[in-house]
Amino acid sequence: MRDDEPLETGEVGIVAPAAGTDDRAYEAALRPRTLEEVVGQDRVREQLALVLEAATARGSVPDHVLLSGPPGLGKTTLAMIIANHLAAPLRITSGPAIQHAGDLAAILSGVNEGDVVFIDEIHRMSRPAEELLYMAMEDFRVDVIVGKGPGATAIPLEIPPFTVVGATTRAGLLPGPLRDRFGFTAQLDYYEAADLDRIVTRSAGLLALDLTPEGAAEIAGRSRGTPRIANRLLRRVRDYAQVRTEGVLDLEAARAALALYEVDELGLDRLDVGVLRALCASFGGGPVGVSTLAVAVGEERETVEEIAEPYLVRLGFLARTPRGRVATPAAWRHLGLTPPVGADAQLPLPGEPEDPPVQG
Repeated sequence: MRDDEPLETGEVGIVAPAAGTDDRAYEAALRPRTLEEVVGQDRVREQLALVLEAATARGSVPDHVLLSGPPGLGKTTLAMIIANHLAAPLRITSGPAIQHAGDLAAILSGVNEGDVVFIDEIHRMSRPAEELLYMAMEDFRVDVIVGKGPGATAIPLEIPPFTVVGATTRAGLLPGPLRDRFGFTAQLDYYEAADLDRIVTRSAGLLALDLTPEGAAEIAGRSRGTPRIANRLLRRVRDYAQVRTEGVLDLEAARAALALYEVDELGLDRLDVGVLRALCASFGGGPVGVSTLAVAVGEERETVEEIAEPYLVRLGFLARTPRGRVATPAAWRHLGLTPPVGADAQLPLPGEPEDPPVQG
């Protein structure tokens, strides 16, 4: 189960964890329950509050909502908050689980008026299911096909008005007709260090942990702009402090714990550093194909491309060029190495396409 998934399907309320509960219960306890409790994403919170309050005042269901952004920024939490604000049941599913139109029809046939249907990774739905969802979102009905071949019959099924909340990490993969049916689209951005500091401090308070401001700032600074990672690192620091420092969560404990778990001062973990070292030490800084780079670090191509690469690009340590991946001079310096002469010449020129063709 991912860190941003609820403890149980349909759960909206949040209960403080009891002693001995696992990380999933702690994660559920840390979720904000209202928009006022959400830290950061100020513009999105204000926009979403207007959508919900206006719909409540009219006595109607809110427009369908699309939440877009990288993993770990709170899309599932916002879906739960929407349902909580509307005092409506939250029905949870995901795009990969809806591979046939019948799968979606089965879900929608049980929807009651005002329900919130949350579809995570909505961009991974099958095309037949997407086409069925178009009609359901716009006309609140679906056509159920009975039989096969020339004798098949379409039976219209009316659905009470409901709200779809879709979450996607790759909005560009959504077909235009589906994207256009969402009345409100929110783009979630990475969090500033100050907001992550507040999130870590709030989480420590909910978990009754004695975390110093310096320790909170250290954790926030290594969280890659992502609340999910911040809370995960807090739990690891908590474990370290419980065993090694008698429960004291100060700056020294935070640094020691994060060093033990191989998270450096910029938030790079073992995989990130491994990719940089392979790129610089084994391939002279590149260019090198991502598949070859993945083999060099013993990971799948998708792992390197979707987990390590985005953050390395954000830091300016890695560049994507038509010829392959290239380490920047900043990456060499971060590893304590001297960039080779002409390293800047490998970087893409302004306007040059980043994504190369299929590479080995």
